[in-house]
Amino acid sequence: MARANRNFCPGLIWHVTHRCHKQEFLLRFAKDRRRWRHWLFEARRRYGLCVLNYIATSNHIHLMVRDRGLGEIAASMQLVAARTAQEYNRRKSRQGAYWSDRYHATAVQEDEHLLRCMTYIDLNMVRAGAVQHPAAWEVSGYTEIQSPWKRKGIIDFDVLRRLLGCVSIEQLARRMRRAVELEIATTRRD
Repeated sequence: MARANRNFCPGLIWHVTHRCHKQEFLLRFAKDRRRWRHWLFEARRRYGLCVLNYIATSNHIHLMVRDRGLGEIAASMQLVAARTAQEYNRRKSRQGAYWSDRYHATAVQEDEHLLRCMTYIDLNMVRAGAVQHPAAWEVSGYTEIQSPWKRKGIIDFDVLRRLLGCVSIEQLARRMRRAVELEIATTRRD
């Protein structure tokens, strides 16, 4: 069966997921997740990828990006997926597929849906039982938003602040922290 064409629309926000082959835990080591993040930084630098949030779990990734209409999403995903797989396979003397088929992208609305999707991404490893709080998972947009990097930052803070109606990075960090804490509290009550 032929694959469906992917059509990204300029200005839209996309929630991208990409799973490791056969749901194997190929990203289980922090070193591999950090390399994935390195290539995400390179995609931002080379293609101008507008990253709003991300997380690399043990067997898949989540990425929230805004399409600028320059083909940057497809080019970035190709770079990140290929380089991550090549490095891992070379280091482990492994052959075969690293990623399971193609990545999946879903459009996200620019309202409260955006904040809910950001929170969903941030709480991924909490739901998996790997950590008690998203701050404990190193390779994530949540940790970068809470403590912005001086160098090699991935999050596009200007775009994200504007989308969430925040005037400062500190206000953005507080808003994300409140959303995560509220969701954790709600989930524990259930």
